[in-house]
Amino acid sequence: MENKILKTEGLSAFYNENEAVQNVSVSFPKNEITAIMGPSGCGKTTFLRCLNRMHELTDGASIDGKILLNGENLNELEPIKVRRQIGMVFQHPNPFPTMSIFNNVIAGYKLNGIDKGEEEFRWIVEKSLKEAGLWEEVKNDLHKKGASLSGGQKQRLCIARALAINPEIILMDEPTSALDPVATKHIEELIGNLTKNVTVILVTHNMSQAGRVSDYAMFMYLGEMMETGNTDKMFTNPKKEITEKFLTGKIG
Repeated sequence: MENKILKTEGLSAFYNENEAVQNVSVSFPKNEITAIMGPSGCGKTTFLRCLNRMHELTDGASIDGKILLNGENLNELEPIKVRRQIGMVFQHPNPFPTMSIFNNVIAGYKLNGIDKGEEEFRWIVEKSLKEAGLWEEVKNDLHKKGASLSGGQKQRLCIARALAINPEIILMDEPTSALDPVATKHIEELIGNLTKNVTVILVTHNMSQAGRVSDYAMFMYLGEMMETGNTDKMFTNPKKEITEKFLTGKIG
């Protein structure tokens, strides 16, 4: 268990009386990519949003159970602190449209009133954009609005914004579903490089993508975590019949 950075214990998630995630106990390996797969409506995104306490922002939403980051109960921490440690990238690229590329990257600091000084901010912006594979494309246009970028560039800008606050984990919710194949390939290559510094937890309905990019896989169905394990092993020899049916396209 030494290599497990994040863990859930009996985690259930609710929207009012409706239980969307049922009693999930799983662990996530550090500095690896875990893909959470499953058909639409199975609870993947709800589960992901629980991991950095975004689920509770929805009216009527609640959870039972524990989420532990390096053994520390996230429900006992300030939500803002949790979201600095566990960043998130959403399905649709969402840079702040009125902010420059530069200010988009450091938005997490600015919005929380943290001033690092101009020189350090410049360093953070360059480092984050390089890690997100965007620096060479925008280094001469940092004053331009983030909204001026292409879809794939916007998503890489959002990844840079998440990386800028130096998180331990980045959650990604279908990060390529709104992108064309070329932009998708760029993002997938980028995800593969991120684990030098962070742990990635990726929700995807795209089995091929999960197979290409993840080290570890989880399969959810109707709110339950049905199977977890090494991605290659799950794809070639799933333990459960329901997992095999999903992977062979018989359900989904």
